[in-house]
Amino acid sequence: MTATAVLFGSFAILLLLSVPIGIAIGLATLVTIFYSGSMPLEFLAKELVTSVDSFPLMAVPFFILAGEIMGKGGISQRLFGVAGALVGNKTGGFAIATIITCMFFAAISGSGPATVAAIGGVMIPAMVQQGYDRRFATATVAAAGSIGIIIPPSIPMVMFGVTASVSIGDLFISGIIPGILVGVAMMIWAWYYSKKMGYKGLDEKTSLKNIGKAIWDAKWALLIPIIILGGIYGGIFTPTEAAVIAVVYGLFVAVVIYRELPLKELPKVIYDSALTTSTVLIIVGAANAFGRLLTLEQIPNKIANGLINISDNPIVIILLITALLLVVGMFMDPLAAIIILTPILLPIVVQVGYDPVHFGVLMIINLAIGYFTPPVGVNLFVGSSISGVSMGPLSKAVLPYIGTMLIVLLLVTFLPQIVLLFV
Repeated sequence: MTATAVLFGSFAILLLLSVPIGIAIGLATLVTIFYSGSMPLEFLAKELVTSVDSFPLMAVPFFILAGEIMGKGGISQRLFGVAGALVGNKTGGFAIATIITCMFFAAISGSGPATVAAIGGVMIPAMVQQGYDRRFATATVAAAGSIGIIIPPSIPMVMFGVTASVSIGDLFISGIIPGILVGVAMMIWAWYYSKKMGYKGLDEKTSLKNIGKAIWDAKWALLIPIIILGGIYGGIFTPTEAAVIAVVYGLFVAVVIYRELPLKELPKVIYDSALTTSTVLIIVGAANAFGRLLTLEQIPNKIANGLINISDNPIVIILLITALLLVVGMFMDPLAAIIILTPILLPIVVQVGYDPVHFGVLMIINLAIGYFTPPVGVNLFVGSSISGVSMGPLSKAVLPYIGTMLIVLLLVTFLPQIVLLFV
């Protein structure tokens, strides 16, 4: 048995045994080191430390903390106030406003599950109270939460930038249009379904006065993405520094201005952020060691040669890679998938003429679909825990949203100017 078979075989067995993804990756790497005997046991420990010793990677824990602060500091409610004032009286207005709110929050948190947790706790009960079916309400939040890793800032984009040595700023700006397209596509489905089911909007008419009042109430929240992205693209600070500024600004708004985050709850917010960060960094370290073993076994070269032997047509190759990423996203955490697969797939797509930034956005969209795709769709589990809807009915309810996202994915795949317009 080859070391490659041991690596992938042990990894698959551990996943089937429901071992957490980061631990499964690390144990599979350790088993392969024992089996091959070609490197010291210290290899794994060294990779766990050196792989997270990165200045750009420091953005991850700070964006996680910023998302926690803003989710508990009254910011999500005010963002919904703006969205509700804009479209709340339309057919399916609450569903559309929920998607818009998720897009706003995506430009703050950088995390799919964090977006679902922050918005779902507010919007799912509100939609049910307005007469929406609980399954549809939960599916809408779970699907729209995936936009959190497409619209900048995005934690997976930071990971891709670090892994592929690509500008994180370029990745951020390239995700704006695709993220908006995904949101619009989801809104179209939400409107169609709401019209079919007779979900009416609020009786209150949209007026400039109401919109202006909502925007004024949410002005401090709306400034957050402007400060983060404006500072990055204005050359004022790096993405990592922007993450720190997001924490400081979010803390000031939540504690001093909105006063909805008591100081006594701050230790819990920091504790929850630390738990999430530790999970992410374990995945990062273990996946880097896993990827190094793949490189030593020359797996990237073998896969590249295999794909090119199937076809040298760039369209066929990118469609095969897309299919692979969609399947991987159903079973693997996006961060682990990015770290493991980027060194394998990036040389292939560059060889057939794709820009690395374009491929990075494609990869993020592919893996974002996995956030609400069974059996390991994290957003589905978060949404289910909020609403109480079981996974079976919820998995059926998200299928139309998966379809809308696949349409956008194909558009972005074959129209690279959508991604590269501002790069």
